[in-house]
Amino acid sequence: MNQMRTVAKYAVAITPEMAALIDENDPVDPIALQFVPSSDELVVTPEERADPIGDAAHSPVPGIVHRHRDRVLFKPVLSCPVYCRFCFRREEVGQGKSALSPEAVARALDYIAAHREIREVIFTGGDPFVLSPRRIAELSAALADIPHVKLLRWHTRVPVVEPSRVSDELVAALLVPGATTFVALHANHPREFSPAARAAIARLVDAGIPLLSQSVLLKGVNAEIATLEALMRAFVENRIKPYYLHHPDLAPGTGHFRVSIEEGQALMRELRARVSGLCVPDYVLDIPGGFAKVSLLSENVVRLEGGRYRIRDHAGRWHTYPPTDTAR
Repeated sequence: MNQMRTVAKYAVAITPEMAALIDENDPVDPIALQFVPSSDELVVTPEERADPIGDAAHSPVPGIVHRHRDRVLFKPVLSCPVYCRFCFRREEVGQGKSALSPEAVARALDYIAAHREIREVIFTGGDPFVLSPRRIAELSAALADIPHVKLLRWHTRVPVVEPSRVSDELVAALLVPGATTFVALHANHPREFSPAARAAIARLVDAGIPLLSQSVLLKGVNAEIATLEALMRAFVENRIKPYYLHHPDLAPGTGHFRVSIEEGQALMRELRARVSGLCVPDYVLDIPGGFAKVSLLSENVVRLEGGRYRIRDHAGRWHTYPPTDTAR
């Protein structure tokens, strides 16, 4: 009954590729934990927020988040082929809103064109790779035609969760004269690198597109050293540079995934002792309220009593961060 309440509250989808990876004999299978709804998602703690990283406070027009001077997030679509149970935009994605209207896209492009300080556009959502190759090509060309836009970065899970979408047409759509394209791939467990996923990744890399990684540190999925090491090695073996390891955000109903910052820091110290620098991502936290990311292995993080932390943002302001290990 509680699982049905979860399904009614949050979007649910899993691709056949991900479903095939689930070990049904394992009650805590790390693939299932990422995508199969749980009654734990109905437990909301006081510190959790519907907009945990403060997108709304920095959204001048629909579909755009302008948090940093030289770059913006562009959210042309709010649907995904899978819905992660820990998603920090779970109150927004998959909730009946699919894609921006043509008028909203035009406003977003006009905003970018009017702000000459913007050099980098980061496609996110939702998963922008659910767009058709034709639409991806149109957006890429429109942005490349803006003289001050130099970099296009696409954040996606598609190459691992639905690798068949990474067609020759999609790869060609990403490559556009006038701008450099990067792809940031989100994966959280080494088993996600199926043969089909590896082939999809190779199509991107072989076309000359640099790939970066993004992962979320998740209890039960990758928050132990052997799995985290295997995940980072899998990225590098597939010619993907480890980029960000995110501390879980304070999204509603995601406390069962969270580890403490202290645990995450210890894992990163152990990872550095086991692998070369090529395999080491930056362990980061998005400061709640829209104050951007901070490296959790820096002087900007100070532990207080009771598992709380003081976090300093890029403007020098200090914020108190609550204890985040919610073991039950």
